[in-house]
Amino acid sequence: MSPPLGASIEDGITRFAVRSPLAREVSLCIFAAGAEQRIAMARQGDDWVTEVPGDLTGAHYGYRADGEWAPERGLWFDPAKLLVDPYTVELNRRFVFDPRLSAFGEDTAALVPKSVVPGGLPTIPSSPPQFAQGGVIYELNVRAFTILHPDVPENLRGTIAALAHPAVIAHFNKLHVTAIELMPIVAWIDERHLGALGLTNVWGYNPVAMMALDPGLCPGGVAELRNAVAALHAEGIGVILDLVLNHSGESDVHGPIVSLRGLDDAAYARESDGRLINDTGTGNTLDFANPAVRRLAVETLRHFVRHCGIDGFRFDLATVLARGPGFTDDAPIFAEIAADPLLADRVMIAEPWDCGPGGYQLGRFPDNWLEWNDRYRDDVRRFWRGDEGVGVLATRIAGSADVFGEQNCRSVNFLAAHDGFTLADTVSYAERHNWANGEQNRDGHGENFSWNNGEEGLSLDPAVNALRAADLRALLGTLFASTGTIMLTAGDEFGRSQKGNNNAYAQDNSLSWVDWSGRDLALEDFVAGLAAWRAARTDWFRQFPRSGDWLTVTNETMTASDWENAATAGFIYRSADPRAHYCVEIDRIGRNVTNCDIDI
Repeated sequence: MSPPLGASIEDGITRFAVRSPLAREVSLCIFAAGAEQRIAMARQGDDWVTEVPGDLTGAHYGYRADGEWAPERGLWFDPAKLLVDPYTVELNRRFVFDPRLSAFGEDTAALVPKSVVPGGLPTIPSSPPQFAQGGVIYELNVRAFTILHPDVPENLRGTIAALAHPAVIAHFNKLHVTAIELMPIVAWIDERHLGALGLTNVWGYNPVAMMALDPGLCPGGVAELRNAVAALHAEGIGVILDLVLNHSGESDVHGPIVSLRGLDDAAYARESDGRLINDTGTGNTLDFANPAVRRLAVETLRHFVRHCGIDGFRFDLATVLARGPGFTDDAPIFAEIAADPLLADRVMIAEPWDCGPGGYQLGRFPDNWLEWNDRYRDDVRRFWRGDEGVGVLATRIAGSADVFGEQNCRSVNFLAAHDGFTLADTVSYAERHNWANGEQNRDGHGENFSWNNGEEGLSLDPAVNALRAADLRALLGTLFASTGTIMLTAGDEFGRSQKGNNNAYAQDNSLSWVDWSGRDLALEDFVAGLAAWRAARTDWFRQFPRSGDWLTVTNETMTASDWENAATAGFIYRSADPRAHYCVEIDRIGRNVTNCDIDI
């Protein structure tokens, strides 16, 4: 049996184990007082192991692997490269890109963060996830969400600890948030082109160490995340982590050699001719047909559940997890997660696409997984823009049975997410405005199904702004009236704008930071009312609508011709179950969504 990978302490001995099947030699490198001590490791099958007397909690370490240098054959062994333990759970500092990380023979000990030997990490008692289908997920970027928050102490702003501040939790509670979804918080490295542009990656979708929390976002390490989760759980709010397990920040063949590439390049999927498969658009793709990759993924999930109490996970470009190389809905990773006692009941959310052939797989993930439903986003936007009919809209707000079937509503409905226009920009910009990203406005989605109400961008015209305000309320009213789980992206409840930038991944500045002083409080209070209405009938939104009546806006039964007529501007749905007290009216002409109890 393969030994536990990573660093561990038992009976006064610190054990290290790392996978590197094709290396000729592997050394453990321990750093102290400015010096590096190298200890030869012993091969044990595909792994290399060593034991060091004493409890080395807090010690800094890395690995060096020697062997053949033949990148064209996936052999990147260079003993000059210090390599991060793929199983590390803590790093001493953040990654910083440097061209020398890619150059053969350049020693990188001074450039690469050191892994930190963990002490005994407490195990969180097992309990059901603090989330159920039909709830409200609130997606946020930790740094952007908290860096300008006036009530959060300055020393906590931009960190995970800020999420536990009473003022932040009060905002979640005002919106009846069921769970927050944190954009990536594990250690990542900037893409190599950003430095020359004076930009840095603030989203974090370029990880190197899958289990190690980014020291900038989480300077207190595992304990900081664990304490924040506990504070949120005390308020009935779950925590979902957005994980990037589809690729690593080692990029393409010109990328850095900082971890897996220098230890076990077979972790990356390759074409038959040896070229890296790029189903992620980042230069590499982790190979989930490889059991070692799946083991790393599962152990990553287990770590965050066991030691931090995480309720669930959203998987970026989740199609990759089921590739080998093509997508299959019975991929091994699904069974391995389902069979794991720590993971079987966790919330699993797929972004059901990637960039590769056959990458769009909406509706094909396991029955107990939720899925981001981009068809909901696009169809609802197109209806309110005026180029989609009521039939499609009714299908979307009723749970997208055409995608997920009628037994289990697994849809995560959303109008906007971290990538793409903010909701306010959706009704204010007809075109993307990504010039600040340094790619000549070529990056980001070209088609956003957006509109500007007669003037591009910021407007001083009261009539234009009134139309935009009505559109936002109609869109949000539709979202909160929809069957399934819904997701709101931070700031959309009060009109946050990115000035038309729909790909602000490298804008660590006021463009992406949430401006708490500039909130549209009337819109925020409106959304709070929607949330309270939805929270009072959450059970209704967990399943597809039961019996009820679909009516025209003049209270007549909808006919087939009404559904098919492009001129039909809306409908009324009224539940036949009086206990549900669910009724909604959609009126595109009046830019209005009305609920039985309140005008929403």
